[in-house]
Amino acid sequence: MSINKKAMSEEDIKMKYITPAIEKAGWDIKTQVRAEYTFTDGRIIVRGNLVARGKRKRADYLLSYKPNMPLAIIEAKDNKKPMGAGMQQGLEYAEILDIPFIYSSNGDGFIEHDRFTGKERELSLDEFPSPNELWERYKKGKGIQPHEEKVIEEDYFFDMSGKSPRYYQRVAINRVIEAIAKGQDRILLVMATGTGKTYTAFQIIYRLWKSRAKKRILFLADRNILIDQTMANDFKHFGDKMIKVNRKNVSKAHEIYLALYQSMTGSEEWQDIYKQFSPDFFDLVIVDECHRGSAKDNSAWREVLEYFSSATQIGLTATPKETKDVSTSNYFGEPVYTYSLKQGIEDGFLAPYKVVRVSLDRDLEGYRPAKGKVDKYGNLIEDRIYNVSDFDRNLILEKRTEIVAKKITEFLKKTNRFDKTIVFCVDIDHAERMRQALINENSDLVKENSKYIMRITGDNEEGKAQLDNFIDPESKYPTIVTTSKLLTTGVDAQTCKLIVLDSNINSMTEFKQIIGRGTRIKEEYGKLFFTIMDFRGVTRLFADPDFDGDPVVIYEPKEGEDIVPPTEGEYDDFEGEPGAYVNEDEGDFDLDENGGGKRVKYVVDDVEVMVVNERVEYYDKGGKLVTESLKDYTRKNILNEYADLNEFINRWNSEEKKSAIIEELK
Repeated sequence: MSINKKAMSEEDIKMKYITPAIEKAGWDIKTQVRAEYTFTDGRIIVRGNLVARGKRKRADYLLSYKPNMPLAIIEAKDNKKPMGAGMQQGLEYAEILDIPFIYSSNGDGFIEHDRFTGKERELSLDEFPSPNELWERYKKGKGIQPHEEKVIEEDYFFDMSGKSPRYYQRVAINRVIEAIAKGQDRILLVMATGTGKTYTAFQIIYRLWKSRAKKRILFLADRNILIDQTMANDFKHFGDKMIKVNRKNVSKAHEIYLALYQSMTGSEEWQDIYKQFSPDFFDLVIVDECHRGSAKDNSAWREVLEYFSSATQIGLTATPKETKDVSTSNYFGEPVYTYSLKQGIEDGFLAPYKVVRVSLDRDLEGYRPAKGKVDKYGNLIEDRIYNVSDFDRNLILEKRTEIVAKKITEFLKKTNRFDKTIVFCVDIDHAERMRQALINENSDLVKENSKYIMRITGDNEEGKAQLDNFIDPESKYPTIVTTSKLLTTGVDAQTCKLIVLDSNINSMTEFKQIIGRGTRIKEEYGKLFFTIMDFRGVTRLFADPDFDGDPVVIYEPKEGEDIVPPTEGEYDDFEGEPGAYVNEDEGDFDLDENGGGKRVKYVVDDVEVMVVNERVEYYDKGGKLVTESLKDYTRKNILNEYADLNEFINRWNSEEKKSAIIEELK
């Protein structure tokens, strides 16, 4: 009885033809072949307050020479389709997964695409290549020499918990290892905040260390908490081979060294810690958050890199810096791999976000004091126009602070008052006044626990002591924190759901770092997206071509309108990412711009400030940004429901419960 192949399902074709052909070619089905390989989580789609996951990306077969060293993918189709029907999808996946050989099959044979040559050919079912054949072709295509093989073939670290790298971490690790095997000694890796840079660094270090390609390794980070977290978590498998370097601890008997940049350089007593090691002591230096200092030619700890210049050096960052003074790529070269915020959101590994823009009349119009006007404390106010860049730096409008605190509170009352919130302020003084204003708006909860709202800034030990509690998803308090620079990077606030911008941010790097505070997903705590509330028009930076992730929705409420974005409209897009830092200029209370004397700040308590609005922006079904006034937007939606006034009146009169129509209009 002849078998009718055309009547078979895709699953039957895979089971009866494709899998046997792979096995016959020598692939071990248990260890080298993964069927139905899913490699993304599916983008988070936000509509109002409803959240759903988009479709995950999935390859039919992933063939690996060794674990985490994939060589080929196969896309299968049923026999009614041509042999090459799965090729275009296969090519798309292969580019994302960094895989050189792609096969498409309908059970009659295979079409092979070789990305090294760009050519395609047809193979019979019996001609599928063996693992060794593809590995030899891979090495030839990559130009891997025999002496480079040992490092490239070194196994990944595998622990019993079964944690394995996500696809982009694996691509990053393999690209770095191959670059080092080929002798590249300055390497840049760009990965969005919250995508596991430290775990990626661990696997890179582990493989280089195990293969003895690199014997003594220095990992530099910018905050104590990050070093401690790294040692306790991702790096714990190094055990007693690992040490944290500080003034009292410069032992030479270890192999993996972790240190703060600040403890290697900086104030006089620390200045030459690094010089206690010989210049050729380390053969690998990894610099976390390398945009922060390594890129500046004259930065203090650039000296450390220059001192250990014979070592291979890897820079890790979410936000490479390219300005007239600073260039990450000048030092480290072009990135060997980039995994962007946008891609992270698209893949569903990072949380998307909404934007609520609140425009204040004084910010738009500016403020000019009447001639001879004195401030709250009797100081004569210099006669000029003060604008948004002056507010809270040179001149304080107390009622402006109050209205910002009111709007933040209004938003939380309508969503969840225990959503973790970070409010970014101009300087420490502003963060303190914002803390007071928020306390007065939330006195009912502050009465129950004084830690509900706290200021966490570099000068305040009580606040800094609560940082771990703020970050801890299990800890309810503090809930709302005000800060200036302290939390812009490295602080991994996984459950942060509201980020408030009341600071003049003009640096794209700082902006991306701040957004990174919100992009981690914590499904078990209901954290799948977050909101940015912008009082200073900072989100105009979204329009910058350097910014690689757009918000789900941009909403600008008018005076009297709900602060929470309406749930109607196709809010069908996404975006986001996570990180945090200390020891940066916190904008001290009492120094002037040049650090000398007292900076004059006028405090004005009798000038009214009001909310105004210009527009609502949201993404339509096609992913296009639509801008219209809320009034026009409402009218258009009503006309979709009721053709004319008569129809509306008829419906109103015939409806028993008027509330049904009111609900519909809402």
